[in-house]
Amino acid sequence: MLAQLIALDWGTTSLRAYKLGFGGQVLEQRALSSGIMQLPKTPRTIAGQACADGFELAFDEACGDWLDAQPDVPVIACGMVGSAQGWREAAYCDTPANVANLGTSLQTVRSLRGVDVHIVPGVIQRSHLPNVMRGEETQVLGVLQNLPGEAGSDLLIGLPGSHSKWVQVADGCIVHFDTFMTGEVFAVLSEHSILGRTQQRGGAFDGDAFDRGVQVALSADGEIGPLSTLFSARSLGLTGELSATAQPDYLSGLLIGHELSALANVQRRRRNSVHLPSIILIGNAQLCTRYSRALDACGFTRVTLAEQATERGLWQLAVAAGLVTANPSR
Repeated sequence: MLAQLIALDWGTTSLRAYKLGFGGQVLEQRALSSGIMQLPKTPRTIAGQACADGFELAFDEACGDWLDAQPDVPVIACGMVGSAQGWREAAYCDTPANVANLGTSLQTVRSLRGVDVHIVPGVIQRSHLPNVMRGEETQVLGVLQNLPGEAGSDLLIGLPGSHSKWVQVADGCIVHFDTFMTGEVFAVLSEHSILGRTQQRGGAFDGDAFDRGVQVALSADGEIGPLSTLFSARSLGLTGELSATAQPDYLSGLLIGHELSALANVQRRRRNSVHLPSIILIGNAQLCTRYSRALDACGFTRVTLAEQATERGLWQLAVAAGLVTANPSR
């Protein structure tokens, strides 16, 4: 089957490439470690020209052979490739944001191959504390395209990661989102603080230690906040109550528990109700499993996991931009 679209999810540390057929069907996919902060450095010839540009090198490595076979296939990319440090900056679109206004706001960079790479803008939420996302908007829109129109009225879309996003949607639009730097804080504490000195990482997931961390965050002890409870990841180790191998998962559960406890409180206040919304999670399966476990403990009982959100979102944005046809004749 011939490709209709090459879709790139190009982040800080990784680059995922998808060759999509009719209707967005995934024909082939690849994962590379060539994120925008670790681009290739070894020069080589591309399209008959000597090249040392990291973006060109990564692009060619990701999909050069696909373009050799089909030079005219359109290319779309989302993620940090459109940031100020990316290949070409794509300015943020304001909330509310949907497929139509993002799809008509693509920025274009011409590659050495003569192929235009269409870059998806991020989304900005303007307030006294502005919030931004870049890449997550594509995943959210990929999920929304498969939901009934009324589903967003009682729904949050969660994207766990270094900077976890919790996105409120309505009428097919991203209308509000909150960011928690949970994953990055975990990494900093584990690698650059005294908490990491007694940790032994790399073992099997310790569910009991993770659950214990979540419960501490939800307990009366947790009400004082994470800056106080974090020290327990060390003190429980010093008293022999938490082994070195259990400490990383305890710390993970503690941070995620504080994140989700705050999220639950915010949702109840915004809705003026004890009722909590349904959750759709997008992301790494292992991390989403942790979040599902903690969400249940926090009272979020309706949790599902989305699949192929990025590919679907990039396809829908390409349709909105006129790069591909939604229902082409066979």
